[in-house]
Amino acid sequence: MNLAERAFERLHVWPDLRAGQPSCGTGVALRSVHGEIVHFHSDRDVDLHLTGHTIERFAQDLRESTAIHLVPGSRWVTVHLDCDTDVDLLLSLVSMALKAYQGQQAESAAACNFRRVTVVPRG
Repeated sequence: MNLAERAFERLHVWPDLRAGQPSCGTGVALRSVHGEIVHFHSDRDVDLHLTGHTIERFAQDLRESTAIHLVPGSRWVTVHLDCDTDVDLLLSLVSMALKAYQGQQAESAAACNFRRVTVVPRG
């Protein structure tokens, strides 16, 4: 089982998430009642939808992570899964996203970062 499959297996059983087709048409999505939260695009690349406030609040930490890739102006962050720690990071960020979207009206997410991020493998 690859890292994205491992992350998906852990997340799709969360009661606030359900699987479906992503709006970008590639891979599989997990969505909450508030909209699409996660897109699994490949064995290692996952896009995560965060609120603008969350990105601003944690921008420095997100930029310092070798697993996170930000696209200016996008509320999606790309998480490149290279190890189990990256999977744990993704799960933590999904939890943060779900909490941030609580109490907000459902919205349709703008285009994710698929094909907008080129990830160079570490090491």
